[in-house]
Amino acid sequence: MNRIELINHLKQYQSSFQEEKDFADRFLSLLSHPACFERSHLPGHITGSAWIVDVSRKHVLLVHHAKLNKWVQPGGHADGDEDILRVALKEAEEETGLNKFNIVFDQPFDVDIHLIPKRVDFPEHFHYDVRFLLEADSSERVHVSEESHDVKWISLEELERYNQERSVIRMKEKLF
Repeated sequence: MNRIELINHLKQYQSSFQEEKDFADRFLSLLSHPACFERSHLPGHITGSAWIVDVSRKHVLLVHHAKLNKWVQPGGHADGDEDILRVALKEAEEETGLNKFNIVFDQPFDVDIHLIPKRVDFPEHFHYDVRFLLEADSSERVHVSEESHDVKWISLEELERYNQERSVIRMKEKLF
């Protein structure tokens, strides 16, 4: 999904969640900037992530992100790559060690804008996150990357014990 396809998708974005409808306009404004897929573009830039579920859709694969110190879906910076689905797949593979994914939809499953806190080497900024729904085999061995403290299949029934953020709970709610 390239920039033009993403713009066209966001112009017609349908969601039963008002916050996503509000995000779409902000995404469209950001996408008018040539460097929006670069992590150096501030105050925000496009990122891609993967909401990875098992075939039963009862578990989600999350990483315990080292810098953020919380459980989140795999994802990261586009670093200039405007094919945001490819970015999400690359990040999912790098952060989980899995490499066999079923792309449930080749269109975004969810969009979110969230604030990333200031670090010693980088200012506070926004991630304009495009999320794709993937399926994977939960019996495959996962790998913990250097970016994470852990990688774990988590029951959707227990998800709130790991992350209570609205954007994460929204993705869970979309599965039902």
